[in-house]
Amino acid sequence: MMKRVRQMVIGLVTAVTLITGGISSLGAPVTAQAASQQTSTTVNLKAKAGIAVDAKTGQILYSKNADQKLPVASMTKLLSIYMVLDAIHAGKLKWDQKITINKDIAKVAQDTNLSNVPLRAGHKYTVKALYQASLIYSANGAVEALGSAVAGSPHAFVTQMKAQAKKLGMTDVEIYNACGLTNKQVGKLGYSNVKGSAENQWSAADQAKLAVALLDKYPEVLQTTNIKKMWFEKGTNDATKMENWNWMLKGLSAAYSKLHVDGLKTGTSDAAGANFTGTANNDGNRIVTVVLHAAHKSETDPSRFQQTQKMMSYVYNNFKTVSYQAGDQVKGAKTVTTHDAKAKTAKTVLGQDVKLWIRNDQIASNISAKTQLKAKYNEKDQLEAPVAKDATIGTANISLKGDQLGFLGNTKTTKVPLKVTQAVEKANFFVRIWRSIVALF
Repeated sequence: MMKRVRQMVIGLVTAVTLITGGISSLGAPVTAQAASQQTSTTVNLKAKAGIAVDAKTGQILYSKNADQKLPVASMTKLLSIYMVLDAIHAGKLKWDQKITINKDIAKVAQDTNLSNVPLRAGHKYTVKALYQASLIYSANGAVEALGSAVAGSPHAFVTQMKAQAKKLGMTDVEIYNACGLTNKQVGKLGYSNVKGSAENQWSAADQAKLAVALLDKYPEVLQTTNIKKMWFEKGTNDATKMENWNWMLKGLSAAYSKLHVDGLKTGTSDAAGANFTGTANNDGNRIVTVVLHAAHKSETDPSRFQQTQKMMSYVYNNFKTVSYQAGDQVKGAKTVTTHDAKAKTAKTVLGQDVKLWIRNDQIASNISAKTQLKAKYNEKDQLEAPVAKDATIGTANISLKGDQLGFLGNTKTTKVPLKVTQAVEKANFFVRIWRSIVALF
């Protein structure tokens, strides 16, 4: 009952904020053909850090202190869940597999001051039930149980988390547990040689890298993060009605009808304030946003969702997308000079689809690319013959003129496979000799 009342209060607060804040409406989807009128280009983000990126390419569309390392609290669970899904897809875990809860995990899970489902020592719960509880209800004991099942122990899982973060390109992380609580709050699952106040930390940019990687590799995660309500162990002594902490989901108190939000994860602690990693898909254009340390004056404070809405609305109002299909050509990478081939150039096309965002005052011709050849085809920055038809010879490194934000990973380009459209045949011996003689003079 208290949670329903809290949700009603949040809804009223959010509605008032939207009316008084003058949030602009979202326009219809457009394909970039020519420059158009630019709308508001600022985001008065009331949070310590934030970032908005394209969910596929990692193109940065908004950034504030995005490289500052800050506590992430329960948003940690996205890294843990990434690893759980890795284990499931590798056959190391199965959805219907049952995990026995030990007393140390049960102690964390039974703490009613934390977000939890009440796991009991000695009892068994399926991987699927623990997974759902971790994502929907941010259940701390549940994700610790999953981590231990993956790695054998909480500390072994933390070691694997650090390694996984490095693989994902997360550059500066502190990790102490699988759930995002402080070292003291996890009790014996923590570390005796670490301060009790220590908690997981990394940047908004690193959190965006994690979310982009998770959505790219395991998009099925959205089938769970989009669930608004679900029972845990219904019909048993552990039955718990789980209500999603992401109040931006359709029908919940902070939802905004023009933003189709279907994930991902909140995080809250005294040190972190209110955090949220969100994702929305408007007309096939999916973005990821991260808010770190928004206000958290009470449990009914919707600030993190209001700040997320600002970023999402800013992106959808001020940008349009330019799409290239596999087989298309892009300026700057339409041909490549050959070496020792019959023809002196070879036509090149993109090997896969790619979508880029440009501001409403920009035009598609601002997009260009440079060819980067694979080492085995590269001879003095030329394409070494012979090459088979449709072979992937390297990448088109695509960038946008005037772009100051670039892409996740501190790069100004996104790499797309580049292919030749026809076989590149080697010139005969006499032609090659003649070209060498001509080159001398």
